Amino acid sequence: MPSSNENAAEIHTRGREPIDAGPSDVVDRSVDAENEEAEQTLLEQLGGFSGLIYSTLPVLVFVPVNTFAGLTAAIWSALGVAAAILVWRLVRRSPIQPAISGFLGVGICAFIAYRMGEAKGFFLFGIYTSLVYAGVFLVSMLVRWPLVGVIWGVLNGHGTEWRSDRRVVRLYDLATTTWVIVFGARYLVQSQLYDTDRTGWLAFARIAMGWPLTAVALAVTVWAVRRAGHLPVRRDTAAETA
Repeated sequence: MPSSNENAAEIHTRGREPIDAGPSDVVDRSVDAENEEAEQTLLEQLGGFSGLIYSTLPVLVFVPVNTFAGLTAAIWSALGVAAAILVWRLVRRSPIQPAISGFLGVGICAFIAYRMGEAKGFFLFGIYTSLVYAGVFLVSMLVRWPLVGVIWGVLNGHGTEWRSDRRVVRLYDLATTTWVIVFGARYLVQSQLYDTDRTGWLAFARIAMGWPLTAVALAVTVWAVRRAGHLPVRRDTAAETA
């Protein structure tokens, strides 16, 4: 006859037996995996967090060099830093598309500054790029195709399935609104500094409203898509026909 200690040990062991995961748990894990893969793809397109920080280096170099050595030296310094970042990413075998885009962007900024003969011209391209992005994101909401949802549908391979659920559309509206605010704020603040010839403050605003605000908008976007991915499936006829 087993002793009381053996019975207690058996009961304790039974209590620790693994419980099979239900269908909802499996779906949640699948959604999390898809979201993580899509998030990683999005970060790679942006060059990762390091890429967001690297994008500020040409500006950090341009302003002081312009102050002490003139516009021509500042232009070549900014181009040199952008080229160095591109080479660095090549050496490290990191995704180079963001670095190429960054180098081309610096090249355009440098060309505008050279043609204008003014340091503030270096920031003109970024100012109007922010205005265009703000307009595109805003229009996407007005036509009920929030751009965050469109981009995320491409990244995770789900296409436009999200439009069948109003709750998901509202979440993507929220994330898209965040980007509208970020780009709109950049344009309003920096265009005002540009018009008043405050080049130093313009450079400061470019950096302060660059990767920090991008990080905030990305955080809201990630929260929205994860929240949308865990909602129970529900289709709304009105959302499908909108």
